[in-house]
Amino acid sequence: MASEEASLRALESLMTEFFHDCTTNERKREIEELLNNFAQQIGAWRFCLYFLSSTRNDYVMMYSLTVFENLINKMWLGVPSQDKMEIRGCLPKLLLAHHKTLPYFIRNKLCKVIVDIGRQDWPMFYHDFFTNILQLIQSPVTTPLGLIMLKTTSEELACPREDLSVARKEELRKLLLDQVQTVLGLLTGILETVWDKHSVTAATPPPSPTSGESGDLLSNLLQSPSSAKLLNQPIPILDVESEYICSLALECLAHLFSWIPLSASITPSLLTTIFHFARFGCDIRARKMASVNGSSQNCVLGQERGRLGVLAMSCINELMSKNCVPMEFEEYLLRMFQQTFYLLQKITKDNNAHTVKSRLEELDESYVEKFTDFLRLFVSVHLRRIESYSQFPVVEFLTLLFKYTFHQPTHEGYFSCLDIWTLFLDYLTSKIKSRLGDKEAVLNRYEDALVLLLTEVLNRIQFRYNQAQLEELDDETLDDDQQTEWQRYLRQSLEVVAKVMELLPTHAFSTLFPVLQDNLEVYLGLQQFIVTSGSGHRLNITAENDCRRLHCSLRDLSSLLQAAGRLAEYFIGDVFAARFNDALTVVERLVKVTLYGSQIKLYNIETAVPSVLKPDLIDVHAQSLAALQAYSHWLAQYCSEAHRQNTQQFVTLISTTMDAITPLISTKVQDKLLLSACHLLVSLATTVRPVFLISIPAVQKVFNRITDASAQRLVDKAQVLVCRALSNILLLPWPNLPENEQQWPVRSINHASLISALSRDYRDLKPSAITLQRKVPLDDTKVIIHQTLSVLEDIVENISGESTKSRQICYQSLQESVQVSLALFPAFIHQSDVTDEMLSFFLTLFRGLRVQMGVPFTEQIIQTFLNMFTREQLAESILHEGSTGCRVVEKFLKILQVVVQEPGQVFKPFLPSIIALCMEQVYPIIAERPSPDVKAELFELLFRTLHHNWRYFFKSTVLASVQRGLAEEQMENEPQFSAIMQDLPSFTQNVHRLVNDLQMSVFCPAFLAQDHEGRERPKDGSLRGSELSPGDARSRRLGEWRAPAPALLLPAPQLLHWRSAKTSRRAHVPPSDQARRGGSCGSGSPRGCQPLHPSRTCRRRFPPARTWGQGRLRPTHTPARNTTLDAPCSCSRALAGSPSLRAESKLLGPGVRAPLSPRHPGHFPCWKPSGQPQFPDL
Repeated sequence: MASEEASLRALESLMTEFFHDCTTNERKREIEELLNNFAQQIGAWRFCLYFLSSTRNDYVMMYSLTVFENLINKMWLGVPSQDKMEIRGCLPKLLLAHHKTLPYFIRNKLCKVIVDIGRQDWPMFYHDFFTNILQLIQSPVTTPLGLIMLKTTSEELACPREDLSVARKEELRKLLLDQVQTVLGLLTGILETVWDKHSVTAATPPPSPTSGESGDLLSNLLQSPSSAKLLNQPIPILDVESEYICSLALECLAHLFSWIPLSASITPSLLTTIFHFARFGCDIRARKMASVNGSSQNCVLGQERGRLGVLAMSCINELMSKNCVPMEFEEYLLRMFQQTFYLLQKITKDNNAHTVKSRLEELDESYVEKFTDFLRLFVSVHLRRIESYSQFPVVEFLTLLFKYTFHQPTHEGYFSCLDIWTLFLDYLTSKIKSRLGDKEAVLNRYEDALVLLLTEVLNRIQFRYNQAQLEELDDETLDDDQQTEWQRYLRQSLEVVAKVMELLPTHAFSTLFPVLQDNLEVYLGLQQFIVTSGSGHRLNITAENDCRRLHCSLRDLSSLLQAAGRLAEYFIGDVFAARFNDALTVVERLVKVTLYGSQIKLYNIETAVPSVLKPDLIDVHAQSLAALQAYSHWLAQYCSEAHRQNTQQFVTLISTTMDAITPLISTKVQDKLLLSACHLLVSLATTVRPVFLISIPAVQKVFNRITDASAQRLVDKAQVLVCRALSNILLLPWPNLPENEQQWPVRSINHASLISALSRDYRDLKPSAITLQRKVPLDDTKVIIHQTLSVLEDIVENISGESTKSRQICYQSLQESVQVSLALFPAFIHQSDVTDEMLSFFLTLFRGLRVQMGVPFTEQIIQTFLNMFTREQLAESILHEGSTGCRVVEKFLKILQVVVQEPGQVFKPFLPSIIALCMEQVYPIIAERPSPDVKAELFELLFRTLHHNWRYFFKSTVLASVQRGLAEEQMENEPQFSAIMQDLPSFTQNVHRLVNDLQMSVFCPAFLAQDHEGRERPKDGSLRGSELSPGDARSRRLGEWRAPAPALLLPAPQLLHWRSAKTSRRAHVPPSDQARRGGSCGSGSPRGCQPLHPSRTCRRRFPPARTWGQGRLRPTHTPARNTTLDAPCSCSRALAGSPSLRAESKLLGPGVRAPLSPRHPGHFPCWKPSGQPQFPDL
C-alpha cells in the first residue's frame, strides 16, 4: 500500500509538472519517456486501478485510463486469464461507484475502456457485457450511464477500427443486430415514458391564432385526422434530468440508425415518438410558455429545448439517408414524410404574429440545417419512390418548399435550398427524357411551380427587389473555388434558371427577356446625360438617390446579361430553327449594347461617384461582351445557314461585333474589359470562322496594331489572345468550303508575315551568347525571349489538333524562330528561367508539329539536348527542390517521353543514350532526394520506353516464341534492359508487398480453418474452450507472464511478422525465462545465439509456396526494411530444432492452426522483464 501511495504521489507530481506553464519541452520529453516506460511494465495496470480509485487529479485519471486502453487494444492477448477477469470485474464496479462524481470526460473515457474489453472478449469471455448495459438502462438511477455505454458500444463495435479482423467485425455486427429489437424497445419506452409523464402535467395553453393549423393541406399530408390531432398536442415542458435522458436516448438512436438496416424493429410507435421530439425544434409557443411560466430555469429550458428537435431530426435523417428500402418499410417511409411535412407546414405557416422569415430566424440554426438536410435527402433519394403515391401531394410539397426556400434567414441556408431545387430539376429532366411520351403531362403538372421558381430566383439576384441582402455579399474575397460570395450566389441562381430553361424554354425566355430589356433601356439612355467637360466626358447624374438607383440598375443589368449568356446553349443544335427568332433578338441586342459601350467609351467617363459607378459601367460592358461570346456556337450554326442562304444579316452581325471589339484592343482600356474583348475575338476566329472575317476593316486594323513595331505592346495575356485569334483566322479551315477554295497560298503568305512581325526582335538574337550579352543587356534579352516564346507556344498549342495543312503552314512560318531557339539554347543553359521557357516551347513543338519538323531537324534537337544536359548540369538544376531548375528537368524528360513512344525506327538509335541518361545521370541525383515531380517524370519515361519499345529488347512476339517452343528467347540490348530493371527502391517495396499479400491470400484460409491442435474452428470464428489456466501444460511461463492459447503462433511461436500493403501487424512473445528455457536468447544461451543489434529487426516470413507441406518447415529469416520493433528482439536458432516447432511443422496443410484468432488484431509489443513497476526517483 505504501508503494502504491508513493507511486500515486510521484505520478501526481509528474503530471502537475508536465502541464505547468514553466516546464520546458526537454523536461516534458523526459517525463513522457518515464510515463511510457512505466506503462510498459508488467502489472502497471494494478497501480493504475489504485490511482483511479484514490485520486481526484484529472491528469492522473486520464493517464491511468490510457494505460488500460493500450493494454486492452495492444497487449490483451498476452494478459493472463486471471488478470483479465480481475480487470473485467474492477473497471465496471469503479464506473458504477463513481460515475456521478467523475468529470464527464473521465467517465466517457472509462466507458470506452470497458467497451474496448467487450470488443475483444464479448461474448466468449465477457458474456454479461451487453446484459450489464441493458440492466443499467432499465434502472432509473443508472439510465443515463447505460445510455452512454450503449452509444459507446454502438460506436466502437458496430463501426470498429481497422485493427480487427474481418471475421471479428462481422461477428460483432451480428451480435449487435441480435440485440437491436431489445434496444429499440427500451429506447422507445424511455422516450414515451418521459413524454407521457410531462404531457399529463403540462398546462393547456390558451387559444391562439396559430392553434388551428390543420387545413386542407394538412389533411392531404396526413392520412387521418387523428394523426393531425396527435401532432397538434401541446409540447410539454421537460425538467433538466428528463431532457438529459431524452438527449442521450436520441443520440443512441441516431447512431443506431446509421448502421442498422431498415426493418420491422423500427416500429410506428418509435417513429411517432421521434416526431414528437422533432416538434421541440419548430414550436415557438412551447418556448414562449417556458418564459411565461416564471423562473429563469424555465427560460433556459425553453432556449435549450431546440437541441432535442435537432437530435430527433438527426435520427430522421439517418433513416432517410438509406437508399435501399425494403418493400415492407415503404409504408413507414410515407408516414415519416407525412409527419415531417406537417412540421414543414408549421415552420412555413404565415400569420399575423409571425412572418415565415421571422419564424425561421427564431428557430435554432442547427435545427434549420437538419431540416434542410431532410428535404435534400427526400428529393435526392426518395422522391422517385414517393411521387407515385396518391396520398402524397407532390405539388403541395413544392409549395411548402418554395416558401421555405425564399424565406431563409441566411445566405448559406438559401444556397442549400437552391441545391435542393437543382436536384428536383435534375430528377424532372431525367424523368422526362426516359418517358418522352408523357412529357407534356409531366410538364403541365409542374409548370406553375417552375415558372414561379424562375421568377423568384430572378428577383433574388436583382438589387431592385433584394438590395439589402445582396449588399451583404462579399465581392472581393475569393474562396477555395476562386469565387467571391457574390459570384457563388449568382452562379447557383443562374444554374437554377438554366435548368428551368431546359424544361420550359418558352416560359423562361418570356420571363427573362422583358426584365433584361427594361434594364437595357436604362443603360442605353445614359447617352443623353453625357456632357463634355474640360478633361473629357462626364456623366451628368449627381443626385445621391439617382446615383443609387443607377448603381442598382447597372448591377442588375450585369447579372441579367450573365443569365442571358448562360441560356445560349438552349438555342443551338436541334432546336436552332425553332428558337431562331428568340436567339436572334438576344444577339442583336447584345451586339447593339457592346457597340454602344465602345463608341461612347463609358469605361473612361467621369462620374459623380467614381468608386461605385465606374466599376459598374466597366462590368456591364465586359458582361455584354462575355454574353455575346457565349452565343459564338449559335453564330457558328448561323454561319452554316448563312452560307447556304447568302444572307447579309449575318455579315452585319459579325462586322458590327468587330467594330465593337477593335476600339477595346488598346493599352488605354482596363484589363477586365480588354480581356473580355480578346476572348470574344478568339471565339469569332476559332468557333465561328466566317470566310469574310479577314476582309473586315476592323480586323485589318487589329492586324496592323499587332504587327506595328512602334505600337505599345498589350499586357501579356491579352497579347497572347489577340495573336492566337489572328493566327487562327489564317490557319483554320473555313467551314462548308472545299479544299480548293480555302485560299491556302495567300493565307500562308499572310501567316508568315504575321509570325515574322511577331518574332522580329527574337530573330535578331542570332549572334553568339557572348556577343549578344555585350550588345543587349541580359534582362532585356530575357524579356524578348519570354514575350516571343509565350506567343509562339500558344499558337502551336492551339493548332496542334487541326488539319495537316494548317500545321504545315504554321511550321513554315515558325521554322526560322525554331532554329534561332535551338541556336540560343546552349547560351542560356545556365539561366534556368530562360531554359524553362525554351523547353516548354520545344515540348509543345514535339507534341504538335514533330511530323512537320522532319526527322533530321528533330534528331538535331534531341542530340543538342542530350549533349547539353550533362550530369553536372542536371545536378545544378535539381539542386533546389521545387525550383525552376527542377521544372527544366521535368520538361526535358517529357520531351524524351514523346520521342521514345514515336513509332517506327527513326528514333531508335537514341534509346541507348536516353536510357543511359536516365539511369546513369538523372537517377543517381534524385535517388537521395525527395524530388517527387522529377521522379514521377523519370519513371514515366522508363515505363514508356519499355511499353513502346519492347521489340527493341525482344525481337519476336510472345505468340511466335510459344509456337516455336523456345524455352527462353535471347534478349537483345541486355545492358540497357538491365539498367532499367535495376533494384529501384519503390519497385522493390511494391514487389515485397505483392508477395506478402499473395502469400496471405493463399495460406490464410487454411490457417484460419484449424486450431493449434488441428481441430476445426467454430464457424463463428471464436476460440474453442476457455483461455488457458495458469497451470495448463501448454502455457509457457515467462517470468510473471502466462501465454493464453491464442498466443501460440506459427511457424515459430516466438516471433511472427505479418505485413500487408496497408498495415503492419506484429505479435511478439516475451523473452524466455532462464529457469525454463535454460538461458535467454543472448550471449548466455547454450546454443550460442547472439542477440540482434537494436537498430535491426528480424522477421520470419511465410516461405514460398513450394516449400509448404514438403517435409520440415524451413522459415525464411530476412531483415525487415524500414521496420523497428518496440524493443530489441532476439531470434534463436535453437527454435529450428525445438520439439514444439517440429510438432507444429507436422501440421502443415489442413492441420496448421491460425497464427492469430480472427477476433484479435495480433498486435502487442514486446514485454519488459518481470517485476513490480516503479517510477524512477524524481
